[in-house]
Amino acid sequence: GLESRFKNKSSYMRYSCESRIRSYMREVSGFTSNVHPTARDAYKRIIDLMSDKLKSVKYNGCYFDRRAEEAARLCTTEGWFSCQGPFDRDDCPCKHSINPYGNRESRILFSTWNLDHIIEKKRAVVPELAEAVKTRDGREVNWEYFYQLLFTVENLKLVHIACHKKTNHNLSCDKTKIYRERKQTHKIS
Repeated sequence: GLESRFKNKSSYMRYSCESRIRSYMREVSGFTSNVHPTARDAYKRIIDLMSDKLKSVKYNGCYFDRRAEEAARLCTTEGWFSCQGPFDRDDCPCKHSINPYGNRESRILFSTWNLDHIIEKKRAVVPELAEAVKTRDGREVNWEYFYQLLFTVENLKLVHIACHKKTNHNLSCDKTKIYRERKQTHKIS
């Protein structure tokens, strides 16, 4: 039950994950018009850095690929995924699991599962990034911290639709990680 452009289920699942991550990148990029005009160029430069990094890791498609290294994937080698529970819990109270590698129906059902941002993308991460760029005042924005929050399992949980809480998470970015020390360049005289 796969489209002919996919060689196997793993390539389809990889594509499925890449599509979700790409959509997050589009949202971050789409926020540019909301960034203070004096900070837009710097914001765009950060988007370019994030985009390059995403391309280099193939949009983290490994998360859904059962052939990927164990540390890089969210499923077993057989293709079973387990719900990681709501953002405010350490596990899934209902023990939801699914194997989208099993059949077409399971793949369709799996598309309703979410990669949920613990620290919310729209309410916290993206606005904080825009603010950091605007108020950097000579400091270097730690774009890699924001990259982790937006695109990696550092801040993403795979959740069954019933465990996906749409309420305000009331979590914010770590203020100590927003900027990083500029590298000192010493002149040799």
